[in-house]
Amino acid sequence: MMPFANTFMLVITLSTFTSACSQDQVIVNRELTESNYMENIASGDKDTATLGNGCFWCTEAIFQSLNGVESAVSGYSGGLTANPTYKEVCTGQSGHAEVIQIVFDPSIITFEELLEAFWSSHDPTTLNRQGNDVGTQYRSVIFYHNDNQRKIAEDFKADLNAKKVFPSPIVTEISQAVEFYKAEDYHQQYFALNGSEPYCSYVIKPKLEKFKKAFAEKLKK
Repeated sequence: MMPFANTFMLVITLSTFTSACSQDQVIVNRELTESNYMENIASGDKDTATLGNGCFWCTEAIFQSLNGVESAVSGYSGGLTANPTYKEVCTGQSGHAEVIQIVFDPSIITFEELLEAFWSSHDPTTLNRQGNDVGTQYRSVIFYHNDNQRKIAEDFKADLNAKKVFPSPIVTEISQAVEFYKAEDYHQQYFALNGSEPYCSYVIKPKLEKFKKAFAEKLKK
């Protein structure tokens, strides 16, 4: 792990979500005190993050590529329907979002670094929509598992809005984590197992390659 610096540069690549969007790169200065950082790694135990930023086929592939991420499981959370099916979630009536539940080693990658990847890999300014995927199931959401995660997420969001990193205000929901339901088996490792399919070739692969280029130093070797 590289030595910690009190001030780091957050590089966010605004990906091309539609043909009308252009790609920009924005650098934001943020302060992170060493004491706050150490709260994340003091125990040396694994931690959990639950994030929704569009279709989980894409987000699973992105987070699995990061060093320190031990698993990224596709699933559903945030709704009232117990044990939802993919078909039920796709109606937009279940209340659930497509999410990734991540188990990570905070001594290698911090929660804030996961959020850096989160903000960079989708458009957090579009309500209930990512590209052509429309509905509450595709909403931008952070489900925090403790007060420390909540504070980091809220401060991060406020800082990005204050600095106008994105052309419109961030609409990402920040809510307490609730029941997580693992998605059907055929959704797991979707890109790894179905990389030649059209959606993977034309949507996931370009997005993943763009992400890996921006986050080269944080990828698994």
